[in-house]
Amino acid sequence: MTDPATRAPDRGLLDRIGLPKPLVLGYIGVLLFMIGDGVESGFIAPYMADHGAGTDVKAGYVITVYGVAVMLASWFSGALSEVWGPRTVMWVGLGIWAVFDALYLVFALGTENYPMMLILYGIRGFGYPLFAFGFLVWITGSAPKARLGTAVGWFYFAFTGGLPTLGSLWSSFTIPAIGEMGTLWTALGLILLGGAVALVGAKGREGGDRLADPDVTTGQSLFNSVSIIWTHPRVLVGCLVRIINTAPEFGMLVYLPRIFSDDVGFGTDKWLQLLAIIYGTNIFFNLIFGAVSDKIGWRTTIATFGAFGCAVSVTVLYFVPTWLGPDYYWVAVLAGMLYGATLAGFVPISALIPNMAPENKGGAMALLNLGAGGAAFVGPAVASLFLPLVGAGGVTIVFLVLYLVAMVLTFFLKMPEEQGGSAAPASPSPTGKSSAPTPA
Repeated sequence: MTDPATRAPDRGLLDRIGLPKPLVLGYIGVLLFMIGDGVESGFIAPYMADHGAGTDVKAGYVITVYGVAVMLASWFSGALSEVWGPRTVMWVGLGIWAVFDALYLVFALGTENYPMMLILYGIRGFGYPLFAFGFLVWITGSAPKARLGTAVGWFYFAFTGGLPTLGSLWSSFTIPAIGEMGTLWTALGLILLGGAVALVGAKGREGGDRLADPDVTTGQSLFNSVSIIWTHPRVLVGCLVRIINTAPEFGMLVYLPRIFSDDVGFGTDKWLQLLAIIYGTNIFFNLIFGAVSDKIGWRTTIATFGAFGCAVSVTVLYFVPTWLGPDYYWVAVLAGMLYGATLAGFVPISALIPNMAPENKGGAMALLNLGAGGAAFVGPAVASLFLPLVGAGGVTIVFLVLYLVAMVLTFFLKMPEEQGGSAAPASPSPTGKSSAPTPA
């Protein structure tokens, strides 16, 4: 028999499923926060078009400006977390979102003022990346490397569980009861609740304070997040892959609401429920592919299940429902579930990229977050640019091509020890070693 004194301690449930126990309330808070952020995702573009913007294209411009702010804040979140600490960055993001959302609802939508939409909705875009990606930096700085893919998967479970999954589901029930404007006000309450749970619940937890050395200034941290472009150019390639990852997701939110609810004939309620189903599927596959990537390799998972899978599924999601019409809603549901599942194949990139530059993980995370935020700009920009030229079907083909480009780029995402080899790149394992031999 094994001596009880020498027996390894039993791992708790949270350890077994790869969820960092000290940050559990942080994950719950991020979920609530992103539910609030996602409440508007399925209807805000057409609602702005009908309440001050004038057209879907002009509403797309507002979302594009918002995307620029998201992109910049996503970059800042990594660099600022190094010197301010993830906890402080999250507080700043919460404050920006709450203040400028209230101003946007009162002085932009409330008065149907298009210039104010551009300004206030744009500034509000700095809020959620600072909050959410500040927490992602917290995770990558404190989770064990061998379970980092799973820990990141749990982050995207919370992130996508809110935006747009449960957020869209929430609005599908509240819009018939209190209307669009009332629904937008409920989002502010969810944001404040999520912020309180995350920041109060994770108070004092390891990894939430300053991460950089004491002599590193804010300017130096921002410079490090840029200098990594030439010191580790493959990280820049990873940034491009991360942009392509969710650019179509944000882009489709510009034109699919009108097409699926009006042109196809599903109606607003069914469209919002479809959106919830798509990303409800995604949140569970975030966990699955996070764990799978720790077994078969981060890069292999990204290229096959993520990039190639999305190239197929994004095409199916648009063309099959628009071809079959409103009587085949169940087919649209299956197509949406396929897209949600394959979108999760990109999850391991948040584990791979920081380990490609182990001596400058803060800069790598800053560039990775820039890619995440850049998707919120690139997607709506592509949709707004190409929609008048080639229509919704043409925009979907552009997204298909982008995913195929991402698949090719993924094979350049090598770990430092792989970059001297001449063979085709092998997938990294959680330990940072190649999962297949790479000849010298």
